Amino acid sequence: MQYNFDEIIDRRNTDSLKYDFAKEREKPEEILPLWVADMDFKTPACVIDALVDKSQHGIFGYSETKRDYFEVLQHWFSSRFHWKIQPEWLVKTPGVVYAISTAIRALTAKGDAVLVQQPVYYPFSRSVLVNQRKLAVNQLIYSQGKYRIDFEDLEEKVIKNHVKLFILCSPHNPVGRVWTREELIRLGDICLKHGVIVISDEIHADFTYQGYRHLVFADVKPEFSKIAVTCTAPSKTFNLAGLQISNIFIASGDIRSKFRQEIARSGYSQMNTMGIAACRAAYAKGGEWLAQLKEYLAGNLNFLSGFLQEKLPSIRLVEPEGTYLAWLDCSGLGLDSQKLEDLIVNRAQLWLDSGTMFGAGGEGFQRVNIACPRIILQQALIQLEDAVKSL
Repeated sequence: MQYNFDEIIDRRNTDSLKYDFAKEREKPEEILPLWVADMDFKTPACVIDALVDKSQHGIFGYSETKRDYFEVLQHWFSSRFHWKIQPEWLVKTPGVVYAISTAIRALTAKGDAVLVQQPVYYPFSRSVLVNQRKLAVNQLIYSQGKYRIDFEDLEEKVIKNHVKLFILCSPHNPVGRVWTREELIRLGDICLKHGVIVISDEIHADFTYQGYRHLVFADVKPEFSKIAVTCTAPSKTFNLAGLQISNIFIASGDIRSKFRQEIARSGYSQMNTMGIAACRAAYAKGGEWLAQLKEYLAGNLNFLSGFLQEKLPSIRLVEPEGTYLAWLDCSGLGLDSQKLEDLIVNRAQLWLDSGTMFGAGGEGFQRVNIACPRIILQQALIQLEDAVKSL
């Protein structure tokens, strides 16, 4: 089957956070949104069919998963990442951010330090602070258009702050890095040395570009599995965020027990009935759809890169190795954060994610979601070009 990712689907008036809440988020009503990380593409037909079948049955009672659910996960991670998961490792949650907050409460005490690598997905920092933990930051180094880890600073921050927990973003959102085996080993060895547990958010694992390969942190060295909480979900891969289902893998029995106890304290038990059906169908039958989607996204990325080079050379694309989120270096425009935001929102009429929300090092950047029909991306770039010309 050939999938049509150029199809424009009207998402307005569908309770879409991306499209229907501009006014509530203090944005102009007619703004073009390329912000929150969901896609403007229909999920594959196999998922829709599974949801229709479940709907036609007409009963939406308490639901749980059996062996067949685990088996589709097992095949997916084995065939794509050479990672051999075990049934007892699996803990299902309604989302990765929920899982991260749960792990923070389960594995640290109030006042303990939790380390993040900014600029990074902003709910990480929020989850640390709202749970009354201390936020420690190992800022990524941006040099010659690419990001790398400051390992000396990382270990220094771990020691100085007595860090108990580290939240790894892999692949990294928003800077687009796909960490190498050497980087993951060095990072993991520091955590092992100092008794730091690693929450590895690998929700974007299925999106890597040609020449790059995602490595599961817990599988890089056998010792890492003993300190890792690996967070996965079909939500980014198959556009299922609203169905609220994630699969968390924890090999350590002690860490897993504490994690489960904290879920129980929150009052959460069975999963979303439709989420179970969608996840199982997506991983079992959605591989070809994903392959074609990745080709389309690579085309979008090439289009974005070419447009910026030709028509907006003052804005630099930080070439992503993974994810469908593009990180734009707008420092060449010479604008402070407030003026840059005014340019994007009021002159270009675009709703992007301002770099400042991602923390230290985000100033002067904007995050763009390129998971949309190319004509929408083209329109957004034309609006941005016109706005920059008006300066």
